[in-house]
Amino acid sequence: MIDQALPTLKDWITVFTRAEIPVLPASVAELAELRAMEEAKGNVDAHMLSQNLGGDPLMTLKVLMQVSQDCHRRHISSPETLTAAILMQGIGPFFSTNANVVSVIDWLADHPDALSGLLKVIKRARRAAHLAVTFASHRQDEDADMIQEAALLHDFAEMLLWCHAPTLALTIAQRQKADHTLRSADVQKEVLGIELTDLAHALMEAWQLPELLIKNTDDRNAEHPRVKTVLLAVRIARHTQYGWEDPHAQAALPDDIADVAKLLTLSDESAKRKIMEIDN
Repeated sequence: MIDQALPTLKDWITVFTRAEIPVLPASVAELAELRAMEEAKGNVDAHMLSQNLGGDPLMTLKVLMQVSQDCHRRHISSPETLTAAILMQGIGPFFSTNANVVSVIDWLADHPDALSGLLKVIKRARRAAHLAVTFASHRQDEDADMIQEAALLHDFAEMLLWCHAPTLALTIAQRQKADHTLRSADVQKEVLGIELTDLAHALMEAWQLPELLIKNTDDRNAEHPRVKTVLLAVRIARHTQYGWEDPHAQAALPDDIADVAKLLTLSDESAKRKIMEIDN
């Protein structure tokens, strides 16, 4: 575990590119069940695996990383979705590669507060993914599934921080909860010496993740409609993580709603109603 800030972004990248990625306990159980099904009947396919595992951002990241690195070695393009990645890997190799996945519960057994913090981030990511795919579908975007995945993975660096630097992650969370006016980037810079968006982008590049996924999660491309869809979903999920009536949510939502209305060409009232319906 990392208990103090590393000297440079390069040091963070070195550590995290080699770090284990634990997954949700539900994914561990699903893998065991599906492996037994495949051994007994041979009827497990990539779509079934994706459907059962795709709600776990850590498992999704793990598979995309495995396959993308293999594709890079073979000089071919990386698959852009979890389903495509499993299909390219093959069912047998998929189960072999992921035979000994570690549950976050076991990984963070000595850090219950960090486990709680991690699960909150994952819950927020799932909400963001649900919002994003609904916005994308409203816009009739043909890459709605890719946009959903981008929203799910947008905050993966924060998830990895909870796994590998739980004390530092807890410090950041406590400071932000105590003062909602603090900018995430400023607190991260103070505690870690880096911003997590920079770490995330660098890790995706290092892992050779799909170019479209990198672009759709890059805040620097914020004006692109697909990136804006992802960022708005992530923003709303983050602003409302402590409830819709939270003072921070109430202060931030008018701007969020106005931006969603513009993206989806709706009135502010219609946009607000749509967001509330999606989240419920």
